[in-house]
Amino acid sequence: MVSLTIPGEREALLTPTMDAPGKVHVQIRGLSKRYVGQTQEALKGIDLQVKRGEIFGIIGRSGAGKSTLIRCLNRLENPTQGTVVIDGIDLSRLTDRELVAWRRRTGMIFQHFNLLSAKTVRENIELPLKVAGVPAAQRRQKVDELLALVGLEERQHAWPAQLSGGQKQRVGIARALVHDPELLLCDEATSALDPETTRSILTLLKKINQQRHITIVLITHEMDVVHDLCHQVAVIDQGEILERGPVWQVYSDPQQETTRQLLNPQFAALPEALQPLLTPTRQQPDSRLLVRLRYNGQGAQPDLAAISARVPGALTLIYSAVEWVERKPTGQLLLLLDAHHDAAQVYDLLTDSADQLEVTGYVTES
Repeated sequence: MVSLTIPGEREALLTPTMDAPGKVHVQIRGLSKRYVGQTQEALKGIDLQVKRGEIFGIIGRSGAGKSTLIRCLNRLENPTQGTVVIDGIDLSRLTDRELVAWRRRTGMIFQHFNLLSAKTVRENIELPLKVAGVPAAQRRQKVDELLALVGLEERQHAWPAQLSGGQKQRVGIARALVHDPELLLCDEATSALDPETTRSILTLLKKINQQRHITIVLITHEMDVVHDLCHQVAVIDQGEILERGPVWQVYSDPQQETTRQLLNPQFAALPEALQPLLTPTRQQPDSRLLVRLRYNGQGAQPDLAAISARVPGALTLIYSAVEWVERKPTGQLLLLLDAHHDAAQVYDLLTDSADQLEVTGYVTES
């Protein structure tokens, strides 16, 4: 069958739409993937939207389908069903040659760096420009710019074997930016790095997003990566999206048990030493009420001074896990109140002191 196109149609198909920030950049509809010989689907009906200029995290355990999903985003894998539309371009409509051209405008950062050991830092960054036929003078200018961006000017003539893991990943990031992409895909970009190096790479990615307004989609199994970097997050498990939303919202008020275990393992746990002392009713006159105050960014503030003023008497902080995500307090406090307080009274006193208030029980010290 011969396919005829109107003159200019393919050029329009491959030209990105320069929408303003906030417009949909990546649209995934009904995406499913089943590998040959497998009875279970690796992906099941994925629907996601990523807006232009945001950092979107996809988090899940090993084997959840994260890598398959990101490989479908650059068509290293062809989905069994569904569509991936990026910048208005349906990737399934592209020929192999058009797909190569499209990929040059889409940066990819890998977990294991994928540097050529026989080429220096500078040569690794320059290579995609050489392959694309960019003139030497333009290559030098672009590589100099990227070396400065990732902080490797002094290491530009070093070999990969002479670099730390963080430096290797910086080379990978610079290489991913050589064609000025509007979309950056990150496949477990920090999982091979130590915590301190991870923080420096996340800071660099945030800087790139802010300065260059690049949309970033990353997959990870690391809670801290999502917490520190992303604007939006989707939780994937067994090939399905369990929940999605702003990071502060999903992190502070997870709706699914898998999400609670993945993002906030202490969501419902009590300190182990406290559990045998806890009863649902008061056992002794000196039994003290244990309350849990949750904060999920809805406006309440974890102000211990204000709480102490509202509930006079002894106040013991048992556990605190409150963090600020996108300038919103998220987490919880466990407080042991004075023995003369009861549950009904505390609900009246502390309703406005937390986004969610839970009376856990009474603690009788042995």
